[in-house]
Amino acid sequence: MPKESFYLQYRFKTGEIVDAAIRTENGIISIDSKFPLEHFNAYNSAADSEKPNLQKEFIRDVKKHIDDIANKYILPEEGTIDYALMYIPSESVYYEIMSNLPELSDYSYKKRVLPVSPATFYAYMRTILISFEGKKIEEQAKAILTSLRAIKTESGKFGDSLRVLTKHINDTKNTSDLVNNRYSSLNSKISTIATLEKKDDEQLPLTEEL
Repeated sequence: MPKESFYLQYRFKTGEIVDAAIRTENGIISIDSKFPLEHFNAYNSAADSEKPNLQKEFIRDVKKHIDDIANKYILPEEGTIDYALMYIPSESVYYEIMSNLPELSDYSYKKRVLPVSPATFYAYMRTILISFEGKKIEEQAKAILTSLRAIKTESGKFGDSLRVLTKHINDTKNTSDLVNNRYSSLNSKISTIATLEKKDDEQLPLTEEL
């Protein structure tokens, strides 16, 4: 992801620090990774008779964690979006919550805290990355369009200047042609007069010598 869009240990003005934050066009996405696994591990290794109590403790721990995330990291007044991600570092724990503990999955969505496992988190990040790439392409397209508009404007100005220059060149050529024509006409008349004068001189009678 772009370095300017990704933060670790992001601090809010409230003083709370979230494990990671992603700045998107729609707002900051808070990501918490401090998932409580102690009671779940105990639940997995416990005897069947102990499982109900340990499961209740696990549910209580997760609900408290969800409340903490909702209260600390969903802060629209500081630019966050209206939900946060709760990273669960185990596919089996994620499956347990989403499939076998609907009480927890319903509670998390009610609190606008989205549980993600390693696999679903990766998919979520890929989606965000694609949106960044799309935004980048959109910005590049806008820049290209702006450049094309600027080129079109400059091309119009150049065309106007070229037309003025061409008109001046044509006017100069026409004036030059007119001067040349007049000079040729004048030169022709001078030549004609000179020829007539020469003929007159030739026709004058010779003066007899005394």
